[in-house]
Amino acid sequence: MTTITSNPSMRFARSSAERWHAAPGPFKVGAVILAAHVLFAIVGCFWTPYGFAEMGAGLPLSGASFQHPMGLDQIGRDVFSRFMHGAHIVLLLAFAGTILGMVAGTTLGLLSGYVGGWFDEIAQRIVEAMISIPFLALALVMIIAAGPALAGEPVLIVLVVGLVYAPRIARIARAAAMEIATREYVAVAELRGEGTWSIVFREILPNAANVLLVEFSLRLSYAPILIGALGFLGFGIRPPTPEWGLMISENRNLLIASPVTVFGPGLGLASLVIGFNLFTDGLSRMLGQRPVAGA
Repeated sequence: MTTITSNPSMRFARSSAERWHAAPGPFKVGAVILAAHVLFAIVGCFWTPYGFAEMGAGLPLSGASFQHPMGLDQIGRDVFSRFMHGAHIVLLLAFAGTILGMVAGTTLGLLSGYVGGWFDEIAQRIVEAMISIPFLALALVMIIAAGPALAGEPVLIVLVVGLVYAPRIARIARAAAMEIATREYVAVAELRGEGTWSIVFREILPNAANVLLVEFSLRLSYAPILIGALGFLGFGIRPPTPEWGLMISENRNLLIASPVTVFGPGLGLASLVIGFNLFTDGLSRMLGQRPVAGA
């Protein structure tokens, strides 16, 4: 008798298609938008119609055309080329800053929630003090405190985004840790004599993964807004590097003469944020979690 076995790659493709079909609508729409942004960013890393800092690409302040879909700025730079090159900058800064905030906030929150006592009291007072300051104000204070030597450096923007989000992530991680710490498998680990770090990262962290994954997606959806706001105010990436918030600031005086120079990066930033938010909403439904909006 002949036994027929299915191809593992076919089974994987079928299961992937089934999971995609069963995914919530917002997750699908958000994933498509984000995939388009990632593809656009990859292309912009290797090819643009003109150099992002190339002056004299055409007649300054000329409107949209086939050669220049987003027009040219005051010094004749092609706005579409700058927009393409800036796509990967926004994504890299957002991801790097959110990952940094996630590592710092998760570590502090899980330790605080499990250890408790004086460590938890001190950590939570610091967290509450930082959360009481609005996002943008806290970011500006950090940038000014860093001094002119680091002004405009990508590493500073990443640090600022991470430190701004870390307290909020820590609060969510602490709540998850306090609930998980009461479960039996944590007590068993304590009876086995496992140390604090082992219990936190081997017992509590894996069981808080769903909550933290949704929180990561939520913070990632806010990161482009913060980065764009810093760039618009002149505290972001140093020119002529084309970050989208900086581009909006540079071309805001052209809103009447050539509105496409502002609408291009503005719509790009808006669609990225919408994509992240839809993706986060769908992910939270799939994992049975509810993100804390606006926290």
